[in-house]
Amino acid sequence: MQIERVVIAGAGLAGLRTLEELRARGYAGPVTMVGAEARPPYDRPPLSKGLLAGQADDTTLRDDLAALGADVRLGEPATSLGDGVLRTSRGEYAYDRLVLATGAVPVPLPGPGPQRLLRTLDDALSLRAVLRPGLRLAIVGAGWIGAEVATVAAARGCQVTVVEAGPAPLAAALGPEAGARTSAWYESAGVSLRLGEPVSSVQPGGLALASGDWLAADEIVTAVGVRPQVGWLDGSGIELANGVVTDERLRASAPGVFAAGDCAAFWSPRYRRRLRFEHWDIALRAPEVLAANLLGGSEVYDPVPYFWSEQFGRMVQYVGYHRAADQLIWRGDPAGDRFAACWLADGRLTAMLTVGLPRDLQQARRLMAGGLPVDPARIADPAIAVRDAAAR
Repeated sequence: MQIERVVIAGAGLAGLRTLEELRARGYAGPVTMVGAEARPPYDRPPLSKGLLAGQADDTTLRDDLAALGADVRLGEPATSLGDGVLRTSRGEYAYDRLVLATGAVPVPLPGPGPQRLLRTLDDALSLRAVLRPGLRLAIVGAGWIGAEVATVAAARGCQVTVVEAGPAPLAAALGPEAGARTSAWYESAGVSLRLGEPVSSVQPGGLALASGDWLAADEIVTAVGVRPQVGWLDGSGIELANGVVTDERLRASAPGVFAAGDCAAFWSPRYRRRLRFEHWDIALRAPEVLAANLLGGSEVYDPVPYFWSEQFGRMVQYVGYHRAADQLIWRGDPAGDRFAACWLADGRLTAMLTVGLPRDLQQARRLMAGGLPVDPARIADPAIAVRDAAAR
């Protein structure tokens, strides 16, 4: 198979890993990688964790980018696509194979007041610079990012209020029953948590709440979610639905076009539905399959998704996909410091959330990968290893 030129739209982790995998698999032809940010590819998870806390100043993924032999064009966002040509803010690039890895962007709130969004390294450094004892910080959204920012800000002496429209923290990610188990963490950290409080608008000096209340704030961080960065593909003929629609081989609807990372809505045979995740693990591993298939392979991408978060002194990990679950079982005391939530669907473990139980998480991932049925009583017993909870 003759491939004259590969173009990668997106210079984040998924784009970089695609380039690395292509070279590792022996493709020596021309590759052009364009990225909207002026910075070289860097790691995003530390932005709301260690970097925001001052434990690091840079998360660049590799210093020898030139060694990959690609034409890397940073600060050059993709703008449109058509007739086998990718157009950017500065030029046009013809391709035989195209990889879409443009990621996602945070969703802002309405209103004329200043609000901070946390997506880039510069966003994190700018926010870190203003965190100080006594600062009145309002965080909109008690999801993963909101909780992590609250953790760091409270530790630095800020007066933190988290405003959440849902009934519990992480309600959108985990469901209200599981998410509610984290509510007490906020209070113990000295963070004010206001649930069921939609924000009407961001105003100078604070938040106008839908209830009519006013929340004064010196700084506001909006963390209500992200959307896939695919608007530039409108009119391109690429099928879009909550991201770039791909099959289980990460092929988009147009010949020679693939997608990976936060912007890819891929078909999962395991869960029998289309999925899109904003997980570091997805951006890290999907390019292995993408590169193989771009070079003529026929590998299937069907992961057991994995995600982690650091909140209020706790390591929180999640594996699987619980949306289709019909049963939630607690493993250990959810009011304690070490416990797990186990979701089952048709008698099989489909997802697990662990707090301080990394071994349970690893064993659960293997059970899910094998599709084995589990004994509900055994999976609920923390004295029994997760690997031994398979039904006999």
